[in-house]
Amino acid sequence: MHDLPNVHDALFAAPTTASVFDVAPGTHKPRILLLHGSLREPSYSRLAVEEAARLLEAMGAETRVFDPRGLPLPDAEPAEHPKVVELRELAAWSEGMVWCSPERHGAMTGIMKAQIDWIPLALGGVRPTQGKTLAVMQVCGGSQSFNTVNQLRVLGRWMRMLTIPNQSSVPKAFQAFDDQGRMKPSPLYDRIVDVMEELVKFTLLVRDRSDYLTDRYSERKESPETLSRRVNQRDH
Repeated sequence: MHDLPNVHDALFAAPTTASVFDVAPGTHKPRILLLHGSLREPSYSRLAVEEAARLLEAMGAETRVFDPRGLPLPDAEPAEHPKVVELRELAAWSEGMVWCSPERHGAMTGIMKAQIDWIPLALGGVRPTQGKTLAVMQVCGGSQSFNTVNQLRVLGRWMRMLTIPNQSSVPKAFQAFDDQGRMKPSPLYDRIVDVMEELVKFTLLVRDRSDYLTDRYSERKESPETLSRRVNQRDH
């Protein structure tokens, strides 16, 4: 069968090895933003995120932990609200994220969802989350569950993020931390080590090729500037 695909040939080209791999790798530390979904004291999702940040720093990453205290409900305040601006700037700064929420009524908390809802898919000409890596975690008050991490994965896909395969769910979180707020050595802690290690690896693999990985035919087709540039490149 020799029929050609019904696409605009100026916008459709098979990738080459050179275009994918001949990219000078960045030398700065991987930039990871961590979000947690509880304001209570003690907040075990915050303690888990702080433990994850320690691991990421030890693995050579640069981290920021966003404090959701004072963040308004989505659309309750204008986007110029200081906490909204802070969150969006951190999202733009990051190359990867960690989302950790308690499970409440079989789902993520409203605090967790509000943070994600305040991060737009597109802001001007920038997509704050597209092509970035994501690790998902949850803490449970009782037996182990995966409801929240499953929901977070759906949101990560919707936000056009590369959600890594590994994940963490901490059952009976009140037993997993000591009086100083540090996570006790256990297989649950080792799992978080594994998740953060995988996140750093995926971030290093993806960050320098994010533009390439998220370059879509349908979006090139909608852009007159891209079409004109591709036609000129082809003709010359």
